[in-house]
Amino acid sequence: MSTDSTVNVSEQKTAMAVLREYDAAPSNIVLIQGGSIKTVWKIQTDKGVLCLKRLKQSYDKALFSVNAQIYIKNSGGNVPGIIPNKKGEAITANNDQLFVLYEWIDGHDLDFGNPADLRNALKGLARFHGFSKGYTPADESRTSSKLGKWPEQYGSMLSKLGVWMETARANIVQQNFSAYFNHTAAIIDIGKMALEEIKKSAYEELAAAGSNSIVLCHQDYGRGNALLSRKGVYILDLDGVTFDLPARDLRKIIGKTAENRNQWQMEMINEITGWYEESYPMNKKERKLLYIDLLFPHWYYGLVKNLFQAGKPVKASEIERIAKLELSKVPILKTLIKKE
Repeated sequence: MSTDSTVNVSEQKTAMAVLREYDAAPSNIVLIQGGSIKTVWKIQTDKGVLCLKRLKQSYDKALFSVNAQIYIKNSGGNVPGIIPNKKGEAITANNDQLFVLYEWIDGHDLDFGNPADLRNALKGLARFHGFSKGYTPADESRTSSKLGKWPEQYGSMLSKLGVWMETARANIVQQNFSAYFNHTAAIIDIGKMALEEIKKSAYEELAAAGSNSIVLCHQDYGRGNALLSRKGVYILDLDGVTFDLPARDLRKIIGKTAENRNQWQMEMINEITGWYEESYPMNKKERKLLYIDLLFPHWYYGLVKNLFQAGKPVKASEIERIAKLELSKVPILKTLIKKE
């Protein structure tokens, strides 16, 4: 057996020990991702090319996401198949660490900044959402769900933005804190507007148990997790899947696109939702909820929490840029919300 030069001795021994639990003889090991608990190896075996992954989750959390992947695959979704070990188990424990063996998917990463790739990615996401419907977690797994929590989360984020205003006031001589102090009142107003809209919306109905709107959301769908293969778009790395409404994944894609372009456009929002709806049509209530979630200043909050919660440096110019970007979207989203 040969090993790639990037595989250090310790990682090689770990992979070999785990692979002995499977009915697949390795002939070559390549370390794809390392440097933390979460580690990925590409394995050449007598059963073909496989992917071994060390998880960073606890067993009950891993059971939720791994069984979700098996369910989506069995339903017809394009996710890598999971290879059971000799005991017929999807998850293998070794030295208090958890491992899963997957089929290897050949394809190329989709570039979400490229319109053709983005369209393919959205069609893939729509199919993923559709095939995830009906998943029932095992009793011993820890269910991940964001259902019913949006209004509370909006309120919590708005509260923090307000508290941080006082911190900024106390450090007003620093440019980044001054920029935060000057822009945040207007941002809070946008958040309050979104909170009022969600209270008036069909959110509780859509997020209620048994709702046909509930899917599994990926939560980290972007470049590296969407591969275009000969069989269509495959979705990888389902570790963070959670029960929620489709808007959760769509909001992140639309917001990231606007942030990268430094511009909110109604045409862009309609194009992205249109591509998604080619494979998974949303009803008017679901679309309205997406627009409300887009209205909330998630991106401003996501930036400034680095400064106030993580103690990371954030430039005043970046705070100003994102604040202006958040304010610029309001007329567009108010129009879309009213239309639905």
